[in-house]
Amino acid sequence: MAYLLPAEFATKMVDAGEAKIYMSTRDTLIRAFMAGAILALAAVFAITIAVQTGIFLLGAVLFPVGFCMLYLMGFDLLTGVFVLTPLAWLAQRPGVTPKQILRNWGLVFLGNFGGALTVAFMMSFVFTMGYNVDGGAIATKVASIGEARTLGYAEHGVAGWFTIFIRGMLCNWMVSLGVVGAMISTHVSGKVLAMWMPIMLFFFMGFEHSVVNMFLFPFGLIMGGEFSVMDYFIWNEIPTALGNLVGGLAFTGLTLYTTHVKTLPKRTIPVDKAAASQTLPV
Repeated sequence: MAYLLPAEFATKMVDAGEAKIYMSTRDTLIRAFMAGAILALAAVFAITIAVQTGIFLLGAVLFPVGFCMLYLMGFDLLTGVFVLTPLAWLAQRPGVTPKQILRNWGLVFLGNFGGALTVAFMMSFVFTMGYNVDGGAIATKVASIGEARTLGYAEHGVAGWFTIFIRGMLCNWMVSLGVVGAMISTHVSGKVLAMWMPIMLFFFMGFEHSVVNMFLFPFGLIMGGEFSVMDYFIWNEIPTALGNLVGGLAFTGLTLYTTHVKTLPKRTIPVDKAAASQTLPV
């Protein structure tokens, strides 16, 4: 499927990071908004499947459809720009500064949150017939997820906070592999296959994704979850976002960049050993 070598797509990672930094404010916000909205729809889609069938694995298998759609449309997730934009600075692309990187992250965060929150209100309206009936089993499930992934962590104090952080690291290790994996092929089928595998893994394992949570927790609050907005930010969104940043950049972005873009000189055979090898009898 037109496979590209790591040295080729690693350079594409740097190019993509630079392009995102220089994108206009309007385009950055619009693309981030749409990414947050589509991923939110994919999340409620997967939860609906899991609740209705009783098979969580099936929801995890089908959740990546949202990620594939938003990637193919060129929309941006916070988890993706966490990985790609710093590489443009490390590669010393002209004019790229840490301030511009932080600006990009801030805009993408706002756009993702706006899109996810919009879908949260839309789906809560749909499930409750305009807030006139109970949200049903799906709403109850999401509310319970919100409580478990905020208050459940808070019960363990610092250990709970770092548990979320590590789950955020593991999440964006997988998600960023999906982002980068889509660069290994020029065919849609190849891109989708490369994205599908790590995204399915992160969702089934229950790792913490900052953008998915931008939908789940507001939706859970609207549906009557017994936790607060501050619980959500302190005991989920903040450690999750930080974990996403560290995990994606350390395990995917920097490893590929340092070994396929900024590589060390290849190991050479010493002259005396090379000469000796040529004189050995056959």
